[in-house]
Amino acid sequence: MKKAIYSFALAIGLLVGVTSTASAQEAQLPAAGTNIRDQASLQRGAKLFFNYCVGCHSLKYVRYSRLAEDLGLSEDEVMKNLNFTGAKFGDAITSRMPEDLAQQYFGKAPPDLSLEVRSKEQGPDWVFNYLNSFYLDPSRPVGWNNAVFPNASMPNPLWELQGLQTAVKKDGSDEVEKLELSQPGKLTPAQFQQATRDLTAFLEWASEPAALQRQHYGIWVLLFLAGFTFLAYLLKKEYWRDVH
Repeated sequence: MKKAIYSFALAIGLLVGVTSTASAQEAQLPAAGTNIRDQASLQRGAKLFFNYCVGCHSLKYVRYSRLAEDLGLSEDEVMKNLNFTGAKFGDAITSRMPEDLAQQYFGKAPPDLSLEVRSKEQGPDWVFNYLNSFYLDPSRPVGWNNAVFPNASMPNPLWELQGLQTAVKKDGSDEVEKLELSQPGKLTPAQFQQATRDLTAFLEWASEPAALQRQHYGIWVLLFLAGFTFLAYLLKKEYWRDVH
């Protein structure tokens, strides 16, 4: 009996420890503040993705037709403004970069971003902060580094919008203390954060397009269960009325 109690206490302790560690890690990154139910935000994020990201990255688990349906766009709008590969409306979203060219320049094909948000422990918060944390680093092959993902192998795709950031490091270490904007971009810092929030929201939607429908149907399921529970309670009272 004592052994069982000890094992149970140990399991609870480990669970609390893991939860505390996860909470501490999550507290390190500011919240993205995304909202996948904001259709305008998703549309702006899609525009950014197809203008700055699809040249290297694909969304192979998302089709243009589903994109149009969920983002409130017509087939004509999608095919004219977001399709740069000549794909059909029902095709999956692929990168504009041929695989052999990707191998030549990067050594491997840039990753597909369909599940990028879901693959990260901190989800959209990680992606949002990653997009905001590029800085110039002449020691890196591409001339860029990232405070959230050190030694990242890709340059800042949004540098024209954000501008150029430089890192202020702690004395005697390579740890980045803060980032400073050394050259402004086309957007103000607040506007750029909103742009990366929109892009993150779009990638969050792409990671699970069914989330919108799931949340919509979830409300009706809960209402059904509540009504069924009430009817079951009335039925139980009727069955047990003569017993009591």
